[in-house]
Amino acid sequence: MPDLLLELFSEEIPARMQARAAEDLRRLTTDALVEPGLTYERAGSFVTPRRLTLSIEGLTERSPDRREERKGPRVDAPEKAIEGFLRSTGLTREALTVRDDKKGQVFFAEILRPGRTVDEILMEVVPGVIERFPWPKSMRWGTGRLAWVRPLREILCILTDEVGTRVVPATIGDLTAGNRTWGHRFMSRGAITVTSFEGYEAALARAHVILRADARADRIWHDATTRAFAEGLEVVEDPGLLAEVAGLVEWPSVLMGRIGAEFLELPAEVLQTSMREHQKFFSVRNPKTARIEGYVTVSNRETADGGATILAGNDKVLRARLADAKFFWENDLRTVATGGMAALGAPLAEVTFHSKLGSQAQRVERIAALARVIAQSVGADGERTVEAARIAKADLASEMVYEFPELQGVMGSYYALAAGHSDAVAQVCRTHHAPLGPSDAVPTDPLAVAVALADKLDTLTGFWAIGETPTGSRDPFALRRAALGVIRILIENDLRVSLERKIAQADIGVLGDVGDNVVPNVESWKHDLLTFFADRLKVYLRGEGVRHDVIDACFRLGGQDDLVLLVRRVRALQEGLGTPDGENLVAGFKRANNILTAEEKKDGVEYSLDPQRAFAEEGVEIALFDALDAADAAIAPALDAEDFVGAMAALAALRRPIDAFFDGVTVNAPSAAVRRNRLCLLNRIRVVARRIAVFDALEG
Repeated sequence: MPDLLLELFSEEIPARMQARAAEDLRRLTTDALVEPGLTYERAGSFVTPRRLTLSIEGLTERSPDRREERKGPRVDAPEKAIEGFLRSTGLTREALTVRDDKKGQVFFAEILRPGRTVDEILMEVVPGVIERFPWPKSMRWGTGRLAWVRPLREILCILTDEVGTRVVPATIGDLTAGNRTWGHRFMSRGAITVTSFEGYEAALARAHVILRADARADRIWHDATTRAFAEGLEVVEDPGLLAEVAGLVEWPSVLMGRIGAEFLELPAEVLQTSMREHQKFFSVRNPKTARIEGYVTVSNRETADGGATILAGNDKVLRARLADAKFFWENDLRTVATGGMAALGAPLAEVTFHSKLGSQAQRVERIAALARVIAQSVGADGERTVEAARIAKADLASEMVYEFPELQGVMGSYYALAAGHSDAVAQVCRTHHAPLGPSDAVPTDPLAVAVALADKLDTLTGFWAIGETPTGSRDPFALRRAALGVIRILIENDLRVSLERKIAQADIGVLGDVGDNVVPNVESWKHDLLTFFADRLKVYLRGEGVRHDVIDACFRLGGQDDLVLLVRRVRALQEGLGTPDGENLVAGFKRANNILTAEEKKDGVEYSLDPQRAFAEEGVEIALFDALDAADAAIAPALDAEDFVGAMAALAALRRPIDAFFDGVTVNAPSAAVRRNRLCLLNRIRVVARRIAVFDALEG
């Protein structure tokens, strides 16, 4: 069973595309090999800046023979139709079989498709994979028609087995696959002839190419932390940057430099962002002072001077970048010193938030007004909340955030402190954007919570009011993220508020600013926004392993806009359904509901009156009356106390009386009065169950 080694050698592949490209190469190639019937033991893909590599072990030598059956024309069809069928199958008329069909007797052909060798299949698969490779962006070069992310220079494609190594000369454009590759662009000479994957990886290492991305990342991190430790410093962890840099080099050489003394007083986030975004440098911190004092850069080669020339060039560029950052920082501080945060944020009056939603300054005032109202619900001081809300977005007008947009909020906190605001107010500037992603922490300080909720609710209400809502995969204003942020803030802080009421309060501010742009039927879009929140909450709960039908069963009760209470109900229901009594209760409820629904449809009436104990004829029937009375008596106070676990336990106690009822009586009794009473009794089961959830929505 041969092993395949495929390498696509090109100019530099952008680091951000490499991991996906390696997986696409593995997926596309293995799928294309399996489709004709080949099998394999294992497959692995690898990537460096200049090569995509695939290794497949234990491929079968050839695909199996296949028999294909094709239905042809009727026996009495025109001769030309029969001749066309014969040509398409390559058979003679004598080789066809005749079978009876709905429309009469029909010709059938049995075609044997002989298997093919793995070499023959690869000759088709490799060009096919290259032609349809899903690069985010690709280019053409020269006069050829081949498109690739960067010019594709060479293809290596070999099969190795116990007999030896053979080339699969797959051809695409001007390229024909061979058995050679190339080492490091600057640190190796000549082509490398390859006979196996093991030899290939070892030869690349000798030619200063580390094939595996994780090995390059490990080497970078080890060398960087070792160098920093030797000088009493530490490298700031940055997994994203580490992965990116590992995709920029084939032979990483770690160099460490120092930041000029005149820049050390810049905020750490400014230094880190400037070095990370513009030069792909790791920040190096002094653990005693927490200041960023140095940087680590990774070169793609070793040099005779130990990297001194490279480091000098990087240092020159870095000083220019940091000089710009220092200029922005000092200008912003001068503005704050002369006029406070109001002066810093004054230009927001001239910045449009949205053509239909007014300026950023108008939005800030809406957020401040709404935050004051929300403060009452979250335990924050109203005046301090307004103070924080009015300065939270002032840094959007700063020179630093204009240069580094990712520092919005962070810079606001520094400027707020410089303007004399309290630590708590400054922290609102930093955290009111959160959470920006599913792994981000939510704000927990009441001041920050009030402003964060006001910010997100104003955004959502505003865009719903003007009819700019997400459609399909389009969400240009990140409204799904904003809704999920509101949900997480409320649930993770255990905040008991009415979402419907908060939307109405946010609506007052929006209508005051942009009333002319609001879509008709205000109540309709408010309802749509609440539905949107419900959908986002379902996504959030499904991410925590809650069954979708359990979520639906609670949502369909209606009026569930206290998210904390709703989530408690959902979790209690799921927990209760996980018990044997809960599972059987659902089965009993379904049986009762199905019988009742069918009889109501047949009779054209609703059996919604209270059942009468006087019409009960059997002991199990009376026992069900007693059980329903007991469950009702226990469920009501449990729900009042928001004890959903207790309410679910009381409901689960109905399991045995319901089972016994169905085992002991016939619902459709001969007596019309008894039948009607028993159907009303089934309705009472439904009514009691629906105090907790709409069990109709549950599966199973």
